[in-house]
Amino acid sequence: MSLNDRKIQILQAIINDYIETAEPVGSRTIAKKYNLGISSATIRNEMSDLEEMGFIMQPHASSGRIPSDLGYRLYVDHLMQKREMSVAEQRYLQSVIARDIGQIDYLMEETARVISALTSYTSFISEPVGQRARIKQIHLLPLDYSSVLLVIVTEDNFMKNHVIKMGTTPAEEVIFQISMYLNQAFQGCALQQIDQSIINRLRVELGDYKGLLGPILRALESTMQAAEKVQVHMSGTKNILTFPEFSDISKAKSLFQTLEEKDVLVTLLEEGQSNDMQILIGSENTVQGMQDCSVITATYKLSDDTRGTIGIVGPTRMDYSQVVSVLNGMVKNIERVLRNLTDNNNKDG
Repeated sequence: MSLNDRKIQILQAIINDYIETAEPVGSRTIAKKYNLGISSATIRNEMSDLEEMGFIMQPHASSGRIPSDLGYRLYVDHLMQKREMSVAEQRYLQSVIARDIGQIDYLMEETARVISALTSYTSFISEPVGQRARIKQIHLLPLDYSSVLLVIVTEDNFMKNHVIKMGTTPAEEVIFQISMYLNQAFQGCALQQIDQSIINRLRVELGDYKGLLGPILRALESTMQAAEKVQVHMSGTKNILTFPEFSDISKAKSLFQTLEEKDVLVTLLEEGQSNDMQILIGSENTVQGMQDCSVITATYKLSDDTRGTIGIVGPTRMDYSQVVSVLNGMVKNIERVLRNLTDNNNKDG
């Protein structure tokens, strides 16, 4: 039995209609809405063939058909029309990304929120991670009369900000001198290379401000550990409840519990990094509790060795074309913003 053009048209009509309505699709609906130039009886025969081939299925004896995971796979790989982001989507995306976001973790939170708002699905994103974390630059900046801002950047351009409280903020020239001592001591070092001799030398060099050394070392430790660990931000978990596929409380609860497990999300994101974009449909997901979902991941890159992943979870009846276009647009924008953050940081250094 061959998958001819007519069967493909009917399959595409079933998928498009089911994505839009969440209702099983009958032959009359296709005949009325899609003007294929064939009768309902012919459409029924073709639907029987498509069901036998495994591309569609009938959830109930008297109902229409819905796509199977195999049908969605054929659609995604060969039938789906690629689309660009709409003007409204682009404006919304740019309005958020254009904000002055100075911290990567805040950028990740905003990115997850925007993707969830644009798609109505659940989104998650990992902060960029490199293979080896070494200190590239340290900046110490006056924040107010009693605190300074410590900015730590790794060689993979991972950046974290830390506020350090003091009795009184030193003069700017003193802060500049302290920054110079810190860079001379720590530049190019991995966390494990910061030994007691480096610490003892800094205590002497910092003089009256050696009390800063404790908070600075703690900030370095947390930053370097974070740079080597996948940090995940999520948004839109409750969106799942808006889809009829998850009106079954036990099914929704199982999915919520799965999404709450950070290790599961990290695994999904790390697996997604093997491709620029990866689409896993229903039973293709190996994670228990996600066989009723599709997961789409896209990789963004800060450098050859430093990258992160954006993911979207939704029902298998998701609007794949829209999700792919949003992810493609977001990857371009987040790479641009991260490059700007890096460039501005290098200029400041």
